[in-house]
Amino acid sequence: MGLLESECWPGKIYSDGWKRATGGDRAVCEPATGECLARVGYSDPEDIERATRIAVEAQRHWWACPASERREVFYRAAHLLEVHHNEICEWIVREGGAIPMKAHFEVRGCLDELQEAAAIPTSPTGYVMPGSHPGQMASAQLGQLSLARRIPRGVVGVISPFNFPLVLAMRSVAPAIALGNAVILKPDPRTAISGGIVLARLFEEAGLPSGVLQVLPGGKEAGEALVRDSHVDMISFTGSTVVGQRIAELAAPSLKKVALELGGNNAYIVLDDAPVEAASSAGAWSSFFHQGQICMSAGRHIVHERIAEKYVALLAQRAAALKVGNPYQEDVELGPIIDRKQLERIQHIVDATVADGAHLITGGSARGPYYLPTVLTHVQPTMAAYANEIFGPVAPVTIVGSDEEAIEVANASPYGLSAAIQTGSQARAFAIAERLHSGMIHVNDQTVNYESNIPFGGVGLSGNGGRFGGEASKDEFSQWQWFTLRQQSTFYPF
Repeated sequence: MGLLESECWPGKIYSDGWKRATGGDRAVCEPATGECLARVGYSDPEDIERATRIAVEAQRHWWACPASERREVFYRAAHLLEVHHNEICEWIVREGGAIPMKAHFEVRGCLDELQEAAAIPTSPTGYVMPGSHPGQMASAQLGQLSLARRIPRGVVGVISPFNFPLVLAMRSVAPAIALGNAVILKPDPRTAISGGIVLARLFEEAGLPSGVLQVLPGGKEAGEALVRDSHVDMISFTGSTVVGQRIAELAAPSLKKVALELGGNNAYIVLDDAPVEAASSAGAWSSFFHQGQICMSAGRHIVHERIAEKYVALLAQRAAALKVGNPYQEDVELGPIIDRKQLERIQHIVDATVADGAHLITGGSARGPYYLPTVLTHVQPTMAAYANEIFGPVAPVTIVGSDEEAIEVANASPYGLSAAIQTGSQARAFAIAERLHSGMIHVNDQTVNYESNIPFGGVGLSGNGGRFGGEASKDEFSQWQWFTLRQQSTFYPF
């Protein structure tokens, strides 16, 4: 039987078992065809309030479980993910408009996240510290044990996006639970199955105690209720900068921890000594993979004037050769844009940029729910395609005359997530990289890179300094506690 073939979940939320949401239910539709794939429960603030109370109690019991038992849950979840790999991939393709290669990559990344999380419960939780308590001046012969240890934050609210729904939910959910927290996941309702129901079913079948993970798809009202709720100790959000700023605003009065992984307008720098053929291949992947709907996509191709003409010609050639269509029915490189609103936004940015004087080399229009891979050149910093995160298959090219100008143009954006440099000189690359305002930098590679064990995150409008992955996840989803123990009570000077 398939992971999602159970009759328990359709039209429901996962909140201390499967139940009908107060907010009713909503259709999940295939962006390529508009077909209703399923219905899921749609949470409202009342559902969120009920879930947070359940989570508080569930978290206490979960943290009290032996570490080995908590670890086994992740082993079983990872095994289930492997068993149901193809079924889950099909949902990612149909629900999110992904090509199969992207879906398989995402499931593999999710497996890595589970395996990383499985190592957390039995790893060291802190340090033995040197004693320096003032009480030692009163009675120096008394011993004192001083510890710094990690403890859970409590209840973690996770709000995840549509573009990589499975792995971008799991990269918060798995380490948060492994560190002893309870989690309430609000996936994007457009990908509520692959970004929410799949996780609920995996952990349910893996034996995670009821209430430790709850999955409540919903809209803006549910998300804001989750952020405001006094029982929620932390919010982990991945999504747009505008929404991230709103979350920070709502969380500020309670001073709860907020981890924001936000948008990017990433610089892809191609210097005059770069291998242009390879650079154009990496540049095409950076801008067009998954229809450009990736926070790490190259939003600005910053190209040296000596090779700009050749680079643009090759990039346009690669763009025009990409096949666009329904990835569930055809062998294509690009699938549909997630919805009409986003499609219209892409078109508006391209049209405004061309109207301001940029040159349209190829693409520049939609065909049904698909947007053709687009190359724009002579894009200036004042133009819409330069200044905005497009989240579509558009490659804006800005031409520069020197390394210094390339650095200046790259750093002109308030975003700072990922950057890449193409050059024949490592020394030149290091000199530039040291001056770039970016959380991640790749030399002779492209901007869309992700591994489960690295500290992933950005600076500026791309995030508030938090990091996901490996040891960084421990810092995000736990907190330090100082604990001292004396052999007996002692007297102080008062």
